[in-house]
Amino acid sequence: MIMRKLKRSWTMVFLLGLVFAGNDLEAQQRFTLSGYIKDSLSGENLIGASIAVNGKGKGVYSNNYGYFSITLPEGPYDITITYTGYETMKYSVALDRDLVSNQFLRPRMTTNEEVVVYAKRKDGNVRNAQMGKFDLSISQVKSLPVVFGEVDILKTLQLLPGVRNAGEGNAGFYVRGGGPDQNLIMLDDAVVYNTGHLFGFFSIFNSDAIKNVSLIKGGMPAQYGGRVSSVLDIAMKDGNSNKFEAEGGIGTISSRLSIQGPIKKDKASFIVSARRTYIDVLMKPFVPKSSSFYGSGYYFYDLNTKVNYKFSDKDRIYLSGYFGRDVFTFKNNQRSFSANIPWGNATATLRWNHLFHRKLFSNTTLVFNNYNFAFNGTQNNLSFNVSSGIKDLTAKFDMDYYPAPRHKIRFGALYTYHTFKPNLVSGGSDSIDFKPNNAQRKYARETGIYIQDDWEISDRFQLGAGLRYSGFTQVGRYTVFERDADGNKLDSIVYDKGEKVKRYGGLEPRATLRFSINESSSLKASVTRNYQYIHLVTNAGSTLPTDLWEPSTLRVKPQAAWQYAAGYFRNFHDNQFETSIELYYKKMDNQIEYREGYTPSLKDPEEEFVFGDGWSYGTELFVRKNTGRLTGWIGYTLSWTWRKFPDLNDGDRYPARYDRRHDMSVVAMYELNPKWKLSSVFVYGTGNAMTLPERFYIVNGVLTQEYSRINHYRMPAYHRLDFAATYTPVPKKQRRLKSSWVFSIYNVYSRMNPYFIYYDQTGSAYQGTLKVEALQVSLFPIIPSVTWNFKF
Repeated sequence: MIMRKLKRSWTMVFLLGLVFAGNDLEAQQRFTLSGYIKDSLSGENLIGASIAVNGKGKGVYSNNYGYFSITLPEGPYDITITYTGYETMKYSVALDRDLVSNQFLRPRMTTNEEVVVYAKRKDGNVRNAQMGKFDLSISQVKSLPVVFGEVDILKTLQLLPGVRNAGEGNAGFYVRGGGPDQNLIMLDDAVVYNTGHLFGFFSIFNSDAIKNVSLIKGGMPAQYGGRVSSVLDIAMKDGNSNKFEAEGGIGTISSRLSIQGPIKKDKASFIVSARRTYIDVLMKPFVPKSSSFYGSGYYFYDLNTKVNYKFSDKDRIYLSGYFGRDVFTFKNNQRSFSANIPWGNATATLRWNHLFHRKLFSNTTLVFNNYNFAFNGTQNNLSFNVSSGIKDLTAKFDMDYYPAPRHKIRFGALYTYHTFKPNLVSGGSDSIDFKPNNAQRKYARETGIYIQDDWEISDRFQLGAGLRYSGFTQVGRYTVFERDADGNKLDSIVYDKGEKVKRYGGLEPRATLRFSINESSSLKASVTRNYQYIHLVTNAGSTLPTDLWEPSTLRVKPQAAWQYAAGYFRNFHDNQFETSIELYYKKMDNQIEYREGYTPSLKDPEEEFVFGDGWSYGTELFVRKNTGRLTGWIGYTLSWTWRKFPDLNDGDRYPARYDRRHDMSVVAMYELNPKWKLSSVFVYGTGNAMTLPERFYIVNGVLTQEYSRINHYRMPAYHRLDFAATYTPVPKKQRRLKSSWVFSIYNVYSRMNPYFIYYDQTGSAYQGTLKVEALQVSLFPIIPSVTWNFKF
């Protein structure tokens, strides 16, 4: 019944789009101008370039593969193509037949004319209906000060309003009151389940391999699903199709190298980008062999690779992959204990672009994704092993249809087969093997179909309407146990391979509306419905490799959320200044936490879950200067995030751990001269909510604590100032090798921001000298760093 209604709804939306598109067909013959927008030096497709018809108020943007299509009445036209960071292109065309016109834009060779901080049309924030979307420039990311000189995309995102960090120096982030698992993070269409290196302090994304970064905080289009908070869509470079080049950098704790070039000029290209830390190598000489910890160490590495081949003007294939690994080794020779802890992601994406028609562009994608964590420990003759992870196989089909200059329809479908691996425990002692039947793999099928219609009704009104239907089915093999009041197993129900255990699903409508007040200001509103079928439940404030992903099952219902947003957008001084104020409210159902008093065990984690609701609301202010020698932005967020669980906090509401009342970021970049570029970042945020003991008792000589209500207290406010200077030599003669030096200072005034607080006891209760004291642990004082970047 639902499917029949859905089909009828989609058919009506599609037919209405065709009707509106064809209003003028009888009046005058129309032709289509189409093609790709590319970088003239590298041949990279440019995502989101603006193609405008001068004097007609009509235009389109290139899609995720640089393709555009616009249909116009017969006649002569002046076309302007803009993409910030590139020289504007203008050309004339006599449209008397369908034309294919690929255009190559030249990058700006100097930054004296204009320094840019994002890669979209200058008035895009006013003209687009999309709300809460930010596109980051990689050159901007590389110029900002960072800890240990390690460039990090995710930490740059934390400087935007509505996005807050997961803790001191951590790459994890929360968006508008959502948890870390509620962000859909994709690398070339592959979902990334763990984004952190070094236990979350650095992200896995190597900036040298990244072409485009888009964050959508609200009003997410219908092509995205499976998460209830935000979308982070990251596209890898395709590889230079014109010439071979190499670039990289040597930093304080890691080095990186990227090589790209044509396999067959203008036909096929590749890129390989690698990065590795050398903390283990640097520390080894300082740890004597006599030390109990000799042999301990840590390192991470990652590899991005991509190849593409152009079969014809209508067909192109892409194959990309990512492989990353962290390895932590700990040895205590005095206690004969050692541990090896590897974890990491592996993804592979195969995509086929096909142009069915000048107005119809398709993309077929196959994705493999595998995330694994392992703990291997030994002490004397005892060995102990724990492993967990998640593996996905995904097939997607997406189509872009351009019926009219102000009208674009996108539709498609998705299928994913999930394999969840919970804590699998094994071990042994001498000749005895220990393999308890403590966990079982879980399997699920996730499906989705969608249609998204973006229609500029008039110069004042633009509507984005989307509808998505998603479904999730837990399948066997799976065993459900009946237990008594003490948790002992009484009976079981066994589901065979592929047999349906439980199915969930529902409609997810989305809509965004823009009303233009004038050429420089507009009002926008959006509403979004989302379902989330897989969950990350954690006791920590950020994602760690030990955290487990769990599917929706017989016990665990999917998360669901409604998000409403409205905003006013205004540009000043010929789009030099961009400002906005956005209000949002988000209602989240079926939120998941561990029960009070939970401690890790061999039980199925879902037996330890409790369920409740959450909601968040707030205001985001944003001011950005886009051009000139001085650029940057100021972002401020005033927000509240609440949770309410019947089984937690006596059923009363409490602030979420990532609730932050005030959050502010100030980012400035200044072009001092052709050789020197300065940048600075200041951040301030209300301290994290936390639970602390309020009373202490001595029971049978043991100090016992009585804790406060959940998250009743807050840490001191967080703030710091960072500074960076980039020196780029300008040689008198043209040289193949180009290099730059980045001098960075993290936490300039050495603010000792709290990482966590614990209680320490000294003295004796029997002697009356017992003293309990709260102590603060801070991680990063002032940290200078130097990075040398090169390209040839």
